Amino acid sequence: MKVTLRQSMVWIHGWLGLLAGWILFAMFLTGTASYFRPEITQWMQPEFRSVPVSAARAAQTATAYMQKVGADDVQWFVYLPDSRTSATRIFEQRNPASKVPPVASEIVLDPATGTPLHARETRGGEHFYRFHFQLQLPYPWGRWLAGLCAMFMLGAIVSGVITHKRIFADFFTLRWNKGQRSWLDAHNVSAVLALPYHAMITYTGLITLVAMYMPWPVVANYAKPLDFGAVAFGIPADRDASGRPASLVDIGALVANAEVRFGAPATRMVVRNPNDSAATVTVYRHPSASLNARGPSVTYSGSTGRLLGASTGSGPALATAGVMLGLHVAQFAGTALRWTYFALGLTGAAMVGTGLLLWTVKRRKPGAVPFFGLALVERLNIAVVAGLPTAMAAYLLANRLIPVGIEGRADMEVAAMFWTWGALAVLQLARPARRAWVEGFAIGAVAFVAIPVANAVTTARGLPGSLSNGDTLFAAFDFAMLGAAAVLAFGAARAGRKVEMPVRRRVREMAHG
Repeated sequence: MKVTLRQSMVWIHGWLGLLAGWILFAMFLTGTASYFRPEITQWMQPEFRSVPVSAARAAQTATAYMQKVGADDVQWFVYLPDSRTSATRIFEQRNPASKVPPVASEIVLDPATGTPLHARETRGGEHFYRFHFQLQLPYPWGRWLAGLCAMFMLGAIVSGVITHKRIFADFFTLRWNKGQRSWLDAHNVSAVLALPYHAMITYTGLITLVAMYMPWPVVANYAKPLDFGAVAFGIPADRDASGRPASLVDIGALVANAEVRFGAPATRMVVRNPNDSAATVTVYRHPSASLNARGPSVTYSGSTGRLLGASTGSGPALATAGVMLGLHVAQFAGTALRWTYFALGLTGAAMVGTGLLLWTVKRRKPGAVPFFGLALVERLNIAVVAGLPTAMAAYLLANRLIPVGIEGRADMEVAAMFWTWGALAVLQLARPARRAWVEGFAIGAVAFVAIPVANAVTTARGLPGSLSNGDTLFAAFDFAMLGAAAVLAFGAARAGRKVEMPVRRRVREMAHG
């Protein structure tokens, strides 16, 4: 019998989705959470309160503080506050010959006064962002695995489009309580609803790391990767310190001048060889100003304030790469568009999750013992689809429950997520698969409800206080957690109905003899 193109695509679509599905689900879910990375970090450090300050003022106070503590530094990386962040964050690089250790792995300052801020140690939203494309694996293996799964996803999207005979009709078709047909409808609707987004986010994710996946053009033409960066992205060439002391000019004035040149806010600056006559200050434009995430930068002499150079980021190839990155990370997006990205990201997780469930539903025979492959896939589905959301909730809960001053608490928060995930994956093996679905979703719902409760008990920024004080971010976060709990509770209820229906059917059969 001749195999048609569509039949071949059905086979390819199914196996590509299955082999990469569990990792793709995790990438979609944590990547979707990353759209609110700064907000998650703010929630996980409730000691900080946002005070609107200009980037120039924050740069000025940061420089004044680093002049006191960073005498042996060769570089300061200063991340300036904006509407979504509440503090100035600084990373210093000391002279290798210096016997004075760095002040801290990260220096956090009040942008208005330049005084150090102290809060609980945490990785915040950065953890979800990094896990999204590194999968908690050593460099570069996590990124390679994420890239391979993204390639599988791209193939699954193309083959899925080919297999759809009724792609427009599937957009409007969602039948409940029809077994396999319902799962297929859910998979089709979640896929077709946001098909352009799914294709865009997968392709741009690959392109953002293409220089790592395909390094040969750079290796063939440049002696060092930094040489390529200097040419392609305007990264200033490193200048050795002259050894002649020279005071820094008013850095705040340089940042203000850069913002005038950009016509947009500044996001960060790099000060090289501070307090030396060869000092330079490079200021970068905020990514919210353009779809191109790799915006321009300007470099000044730190000792005289003279403009040394400017990178416009022009050129079709570099502009395309910057736009691809901008589309993927969505730093240009305002609040409404960012929530749209978030909703579309959830459809991606739903598409992958329903596809994994559909694979098992199609192969399950009523009354038959599942073969090994089917049982394995079903258990992996429960561990990932029901377990990962609960593990993410455990990470947030750990932020409130681990003592604030304990050393290494940021690593403990991350460990709490993976220990919870692993424990749930093992415990569900002791339960029938259908009951494991119900209990997995129910535990997740309870965990997400516990987050606002723990926040109210352990901080002064609980939901009642946030609402009365106009603390929008904390109130919105608590409502989002309750919304996640409602979704998981709905999943538990639906899975519970699937468990009860066969039981009621057997009771009716027994009653009728």
